[in-house]
Amino acid sequence: MDGLIKGLVDVAIGHNDRRNDDDQNNSESLDERSRSTWAQVVTGEQDNDHNSSSAAAPQSQTHSRYNVAHGENYGVDDENSEFRRSRPQQNEQEEDNDGWQTAHKKHHRRPQRVHMDHWGSYKSPPDEQQYTEEVQDTNEMEPSEAELSDYKRACAKLWKLDFNRLTPGQDYEIDVGEGKRVHDSEDMAEASLFTWLSENVLRKPTFSRFCALLDNYNPHEGCKEKVTDEERREQAAFIEEISRTAPIKYLYKYLSSTGIFTENYQEFKRMLKDLWFTLYGRGGTCGSSSSFEHVFVGEIKERGEQQVSGFHNWLQFYLEEANGSADYQGYILPRRNEQFPDAETQLLTVQFEWNGVLKSLSSMFVGVSPEFELALYTLCFFAGDEDNHIEVGPYPVNIKCYRLGNKIGSAFPIAEA
Repeated sequence: MDGLIKGLVDVAIGHNDRRNDDDQNNSESLDERSRSTWAQVVTGEQDNDHNSSSAAAPQSQTHSRYNVAHGENYGVDDENSEFRRSRPQQNEQEEDNDGWQTAHKKHHRRPQRVHMDHWGSYKSPPDEQQYTEEVQDTNEMEPSEAELSDYKRACAKLWKLDFNRLTPGQDYEIDVGEGKRVHDSEDMAEASLFTWLSENVLRKPTFSRFCALLDNYNPHEGCKEKVTDEERREQAAFIEEISRTAPIKYLYKYLSSTGIFTENYQEFKRMLKDLWFTLYGRGGTCGSSSSFEHVFVGEIKERGEQQVSGFHNWLQFYLEEANGSADYQGYILPRRNEQFPDAETQLLTVQFEWNGVLKSLSSMFVGVSPEFELALYTLCFFAGDEDNHIEVGPYPVNIKCYRLGNKIGSAFPIAEA
C-alpha cells in the first residue's frame, strides 16, 4: 500500500512539472511564425467571419484506423508551445511498435489513424500526375430552365450530384455528445466528434488531394504566406481532379448557360484556381490569406483576443481532431428545440477549441465531398448574395458569402430552423 501511494504521488508531481513546463513555454514570445502542418482553425459564424477582414463587404464497412504521424512531423517549428500541441506529447499518446500513433486526449471507440504516404505524389509535375476518369455527362448534369432561372434550385441540384458524399453509419460515425448554449463554458462532449472513418475515405481522389493541401498554410492571420512550386502543383492537381466530377461540371454548365462565365473549360479551371488560391491581404498584411485557406483551413486572429476564423470543413476538423489539435465540446442547442442532431445529421452547429482557441459557434457540413462545397460556395459567390437561403438535401441553410474585392472573403453554412 505504501508503494502504491508513493507511485500515485510521483505521478501527480510529474504531471504538475509537465504542466509548469507547458505554462512556461506558452509565455515565450513567437519569434518566427512557420507553417502549421494540417493547419489549425475552426469554423466561424457571422460574427466571427464578417469581422475577419476590415475590407470584407457583403455582396463506410471496414472501420480501419488511421495513422496520424506515419513519419510526419505535425508540430510547428517555432518556440510557441501552444501550436506545438498539434503533435501531442508522447506521454499523452500510445505508440505501437510499428510506428502507428493514436492521438487525442478524449476517448475514441476506435482510435483514429491516417495514412498519407501517397499524398506526396501530388507535388509532382502535371505530366506525372494520375487522375481518375471524368464522370460521363448525363441529362441530370444539364441545368434545367427552372434551375437557370433560380440559382437556389441549382444549389439544391449540387447536393443530388454529390456522388462522393459519404453515408453516415457506413462510411463514418460521429458522436454529437450533449447540447449547450453558445456562451456555456462547460465541455459537453465526453468523446471526440468522430468515432471512426472508413478505410477508403481518405483514399478517394478528391478527398486525398484536398487533404494534401491543408499543410500549406500558416494559421496566424496576418502572417505572409510563401507558396512553393510544389504547393502550386498540388493546387493545380486538386483543381484538375475535382473538375472531373459532377458538381464542378454542373457548375461550369450553369455559369456558362447564364452568361456569368463565357470561356472554355480549361479557362474555367484556371479561374477556379485563381479564385480559391490567389493570395490576398488579411489582418493588415498583403499576401497573408486566400479563400481556400480561410474557408477550408482556418486562421487565428492575433489582434486583441485570439479568435478562430474560417475553418468550415469537416475533413480539416477530422484530421485536426485525430491529431489532437481540435477539441469538440458539443453541439449548439437549436433555438426552437425542434430538431436535435444525431449520428445521421450532416449539417451541424457545434462548439470546439482549436489549439486552445475557442470557436464558440460554428456550422459545418459533415460527410460531403470537397467538390460539393467548393462548387456550392462558388455558385453562391457568382450568382447569389451575401445571404443565400437555400435547401440542400433535407437541410434548410443560409450560405453566408462575403466578398473581399473580387475574391471570396468567407463562405460558410448556417443551419436554419
